[in-house]
Amino acid sequence: MIPFSVLDLCPIVQGSTPAQAFSNSVSLAQQAESLGYQRYWLAEHHNMPGIASAATSVVIGHVAAQTQKIRLGAGGIMLPNHAPLAIAEQFGTLASLYPGRIDLGLGRAPGSDMATARALRRNLATHGEDFPELVAELQHFLAEAEPGQAVRAVPGAGLDIPLWILGSSLYGAQFAAANGLPFAFASHFAPTFLLQALDTYRNQFRPSAQLQTPYFMVTVNILVADSDEEARYWFTSQQQGFTNLHRGHPGQLPPPIKDIEQYWAPAEKIGVERMLACSLVGSSATVEAGLRKLLAELAPDELMVTGHVFDHEVRLRSYREVAAIRARLAPDFSA
Repeated sequence: MIPFSVLDLCPIVQGSTPAQAFSNSVSLAQQAESLGYQRYWLAEHHNMPGIASAATSVVIGHVAAQTQKIRLGAGGIMLPNHAPLAIAEQFGTLASLYPGRIDLGLGRAPGSDMATARALRRNLATHGEDFPELVAELQHFLAEAEPGQAVRAVPGAGLDIPLWILGSSLYGAQFAAANGLPFAFASHFAPTFLLQALDTYRNQFRPSAQLQTPYFMVTVNILVADSDEEARYWFTSQQQGFTNLHRGHPGQLPPPIKDIEQYWAPAEKIGVERMLACSLVGSSATVEAGLRKLLAELAPDELMVTGHVFDHEVRLRSYREVAAIRARLAPDFSA
């Protein structure tokens, strides 16, 4: 069966704290490990009251220290926010502490609003146009150090840290293909170009030292509950969160509500449903049917599961159900 993995943004629910979000992430990662999920990624976002994973490499280390074998990584590091040397050193440190378990996914978006991006970067001379140069510089620091090399990543140089490209557009697909890197598509919030990106990546892929054949991972919102009605109820937290984002008022993850139609305006509904179109929400049977269709149509090399749920126990139960569904699908979908 193709691998299933987890994307976590360390959601902070209303009335809670970042400390509790980190504790929840550890328990989810430990459960994911026990259920056979392939990897557990955390994402870089800034100035977001409902997301606690801003210091992404620190959180990765925290989770790695409390798990045993599941791969940990960034999904992703927004490279234009950082000096490539600093990222090489951070992930070189993680790879030295947890050898064979660390991934480094890279994106070019700011992961924030532009005012926050300015605070992070000190200037906005570029808007991601230098992403290829930044990736090349990062690869240079992660490669074996050359004789006489003036600046080295210690630790970092010569370590086997797989790089991934993250994207929600054709640019990421083209860049990953041209550089022979695995590609993860952010269809969980930007599914518009999913099919085009998949075709572009597979058709334009050129082998590299890291990867000989294309490797495509698709990210999907999944929420499984005892019934379709109950799952849709819990999903209203995520729908409200995206609506608030549309309104320019991001906040902590709100509790679910019985009638989402009373919360959003018609135009907001259209926008949010477009963003969350790649979501499977319902009973185990409903989600299994949706997964079967998605896997048959896209044939991804890996599926990454994400989803924000107000109640952590409901979230844990959903991931358990996804693992059970994966086991039932195994005879029909091999890696």
